[in-house]
Amino acid sequence: MPGKIDLLVRNIGLLATPLGNEAKGGKKQSNILLIQNAYIAVSDGRIIKVGIDNEYNKDISSFHTRVIDAKHSLVTPGLVDAHTHLIFAGWRQKELSLKLKGYTYLDILKQGGGILSTVQSTRKASLEELVENGSHALDIMLAHGTTTCEVKSGYGLTVEDELKSLQAIRELHKSQNVELAATFMGAHAIPEEFKNNKKGYIELICTQMIPQVAKQGIAEFCDVFCEDSVFDLAESRQILKCGKSYGLIPKIHADEITSMGGARIAGEVAAISAEHLIHAGEEELEAMSHSNTIAVLLPGTSLYLGEDFAQAMRMKELNIPVAIATDFNPGSCPTESLQLPMTLACLKYKLSPEEVLTAVTLNAAAAVARAEQVGTIEKGKQADFVIWNAPDLEFLFYHYGVNLVNQVIKKGRIVVDRSC
Repeated sequence: MPGKIDLLVRNIGLLATPLGNEAKGGKKQSNILLIQNAYIAVSDGRIIKVGIDNEYNKDISSFHTRVIDAKHSLVTPGLVDAHTHLIFAGWRQKELSLKLKGYTYLDILKQGGGILSTVQSTRKASLEELVENGSHALDIMLAHGTTTCEVKSGYGLTVEDELKSLQAIRELHKSQNVELAATFMGAHAIPEEFKNNKKGYIELICTQMIPQVAKQGIAEFCDVFCEDSVFDLAESRQILKCGKSYGLIPKIHADEITSMGGARIAGEVAAISAEHLIHAGEEELEAMSHSNTIAVLLPGTSLYLGEDFAQAMRMKELNIPVAIATDFNPGSCPTESLQLPMTLACLKYKLSPEEVLTAVTLNAAAAVARAEQVGTIEKGKQADFVIWNAPDLEFLFYHYGVNLVNQVIKKGRIVVDRSC
């Protein structure tokens, strides 16, 4: 066995994990490994052995080894949040009363609220303020079991402010424990100064923003909000193809508020993920089923906006891999915790606990191009896992509204300890 054992987790009541390096759809999404009375051995931040505790070889540890007693609790991979907008300044609690009066998301946006309100605050914020805000959000995410997180820009909407937002993501990636994947999303809304010149704004995205983002190497993905009153199919295709030509992997916000057919674009540009999909129709889902695109679903957004829930069961029938994420943002889903969306995915999507576990670990990792490193507990993977205050997998989805985390391990280090 190579290397000394840095960390040994013993007395695991139930270890639950998907396996492999690729997203799983259809019936395969429920195929997870369950080991009762398990242990995990870690060396240099990586998992080197997983086994049954009563077969544990005491020779593999030494006085250098830190031993954690899981006290017969559930252990899963660290959660991967594959869709967030956590780089922003200014909350939007005032919009709650408008929602209660029947104003829709697009109604609020047309009145200069919504995204555009956050844009104003984010432009005024310094890099340091954005980093501080993001750090606070990531601390909360980590405390709730999220160890890897995708983060989008999109509240700057100028060259300077989009680069500032992406720089904040880079700074956060270096300075705190949640591993980040950066997405450029200058195509999040049409800023006020371009409200009568959308073509000019798209030109700015394609000729200035994307080239500078690529040159600085501060984003891995490119996303676009394909939606009524924002970017139509042709515009979304143009932006994503431009990003792809500069090496940015395509993602797309598709069919969230209206049925635009955006999910079809995902297949056309070989997007790694299509996200939201609340109103994706049969034709769009059929098209997705012939691609390698992962469906990133956001049940917390459906709940908060009073919208329908995406057709997860139809996606399952079509063998489309499903990931679940928070959509953490100040307007349509102001929560940092994946735990409630996980429960909603069971109750509203009718996915099994096993399917949802895959959705927030392996499939989510694949949606951010990290499945070879994280998302499962198996030999060779990064040692990211959560010890839960739960006796079994079902309890994790059944007992909601509280934080069930006992301990979080990231790269073989204890980064959250609530077990005392």
